[in-house]
Amino acid sequence: MPDPNPQALEFLLTRRSRPAKTLTTPVPDRDQLDPILRAALRAPDHGKLEPWRLLVLERPALQRLAQLCGERGEALGIEPEKITKGRDQFGNADLAIAVIEAPVIAEKVPAIEQTYSAGAVCLQLLNAALATGWGANWLSGWASHDRGFVEKGLGLAPHERVAGFIHIGTERAAPPERPRPNLQEKVTWVSQ
Repeated sequence: MPDPNPQALEFLLTRRSRPAKTLTTPVPDRDQLDPILRAALRAPDHGKLEPWRLLVLERPALQRLAQLCGERGEALGIEPEKITKGRDQFGNADLAIAVIEAPVIAEKVPAIEQTYSAGAVCLQLLNAALATGWGANWLSGWASHDRGFVEKGLGLAPHERVAGFIHIGTERAAPPERPRPNLQEKVTWVSQ
């Protein structure tokens, strides 16, 4: 059995994402980001397939993606307010990490389990950033599902997709606590 880690449990019971629009500079440098990235890559991974990869998006890349988001949104006829929201997700950010699901053909590991693993990388990345004292938020948005955007902007292969963008930075203000799920409504005990 592993040794109890009450601090880790307390962190998980009190963790709170920070809205990406409230994050600012400074952002972690490469040395500060290293343990966060290492923690992310320790996510559950059935079959040790590593069906994901990470793209660290710095400010110039995010500005380029903001521009592309506007272009793609207009070409697709997306509502102007959704285009603005998508463009701002990138244009107002200083650092984000794209978690890319890169499935591997494996007879014993269903594709859906590889999707779950990519999601676990997102959560590990988010929690590692928060645990090291940075503000962080996991976002997606319409652009993350647009093949034109992800292939041109992120260089994704046809079989790859975005699991999430984890924005990391310094929070300007701590968000208020939000209502949490009721344990009795969400948990069923099965004894037989």
